[in-house]
Amino acid sequence: MANFSKSNVPAFSMDVYQNEYLPEGGREVNAIVTVSATGGGTVGSAVAAPHLFTPGQGPSAAVAIMVDCSGSMDYPPTKMRNARDATAAAIDTLRDGVHFAVIGGTHVAKEVYPGGGRLAVADAASRAQAKDALRRLSAGGGTAIGTWLRLAERLLSPADVAIRHGIVLTDGRNEHEAPEDLKATLEACAGKFTCDARGVGTDWEVKEVTGIASALLGTADIVADPQGLAADFTQMMETAMGKEVADVALRVWTPVGTTIKFVKQVAPTVEELTERRTEAGPRAGDYPTGSWGDESRDYHLCVEVPAAGVGQEMLAARVSLVIPQSDGGVQNLGAQGLVRAVWTDDMTASTSINPQVAHYTGQAELAQAIQQGLDLRKAGDFDGATAKLGRAVQLASASGNADTAKLLAKVVDVVDAATGTVRLKAKVAEADEMTLETRSTKTVRVKK
Repeated sequence: MANFSKSNVPAFSMDVYQNEYLPEGGREVNAIVTVSATGGGTVGSAVAAPHLFTPGQGPSAAVAIMVDCSGSMDYPPTKMRNARDATAAAIDTLRDGVHFAVIGGTHVAKEVYPGGGRLAVADAASRAQAKDALRRLSAGGGTAIGTWLRLAERLLSPADVAIRHGIVLTDGRNEHEAPEDLKATLEACAGKFTCDARGVGTDWEVKEVTGIASALLGTADIVADPQGLAADFTQMMETAMGKEVADVALRVWTPVGTTIKFVKQVAPTVEELTERRTEAGPRAGDYPTGSWGDESRDYHLCVEVPAAGVGQEMLAARVSLVIPQSDGGVQNLGAQGLVRAVWTDDMTASTSINPQVAHYTGQAELAQAIQQGLDLRKAGDFDGATAKLGRAVQLASASGNADTAKLLAKVVDVVDAATGTVRLKAKVAEADEMTLETRSTKTVRVKK
């Protein structure tokens, strides 16, 4: 973990949206915490750790690209060619000075470039050499993604850089490794680097790919047509190159008698963070959020406070942003939000739901309804699937989540969106169903 001076990181700000009023005896407090990072990209003037910054270009980074080279990548042969081209496009997007490696993944992981257990440093010569090495990639063997991630972790960990990032591309199921082995690998790699995961074609397992991205605080998506890989890889790498600060944690402090019910990211995607808490001193805990560039994210915090009488008020939670340091201390990023509870006998005040809280509660339910509906459909429970996917259509329509509504319309015939009346389509393209499942956690923000 790097030590940064304040001038090295974007300026973070925090806004809290809530209805703080509770009825007499009321105990549950909900708040949406919006965290924004701005003014990054001007972080070349490193003070505390000058070796961690490329002059004038932002923090130094190390990236490992893991390309599936299993036998199935040869069906059709264009798939392997597209994967090579996409990796080459990603390499072209690397900033000069960024450390990188390419890993070929089968039932074992092998170093494609530069080899020798080290990372290359991006410049015109190393990019050309890496692309030359890609031409030698061929398909053959099984799939054990955990071995790829462990090699990535071994290569990235020693790098003296600010940002560590991985990209995984797979076209198949993780058949040559026990699920518990992959789970153990993800636990071992969590916090060491962030990782985006992409499934190409339709022969991979959505829950595996989204599980990798979720555990390693990256993004997951489907590239149904391998021809779309180069554009997707380029955009993914551009986003990775835009990250300026790693290991940011949401620190939540609560007073005595208060219990945290849940903490979840709700935009741009729904991500459950409750179980990822690490204790941070008396009554405080840290929830990991990964790497940040210029961006804004929303978090839903729900706390249970001790019951109190009318006219009483209390601080229910204090939220701040920190970067844990290697010496056990933290760097505080300055942004802070307060969540309050005020007991009142004004029925109108205590029963109104804050629009932000209502919106994101709906978006979280939308993601869950889609996942449950698709699982029920696969299990042959068509009535249950129709009910869940109908509710999803209703929620997507009410919240203005047009992208998700479009994806749902490829799986169900919408009779009436407002009431959630739908019919399951008799035939659904596998790519359409997988796209809906993979993107089910993507949310829209509240219209201000």
